[in-house]
Amino acid sequence: MQPAPESPDPAETVRSARFGELPKRIVPEEMIEERPATMPSPATNYNADE
Repeated sequence: MQPAPESPDPAETVRSARFGELPKRIVPEEMIEERPATMPSPATNYNADE
């Protein structure tokens, strides 16, 4: 059995800084983007009967 190292390993420090925490949880309300509808272009010929 080896004694615990006194100073932290530099690679472990980098790994801990990069992967030490889980990402912030995204709630479904944050996944939806709501925008007001735009007016149709006057150049578009739209026929509701078609």
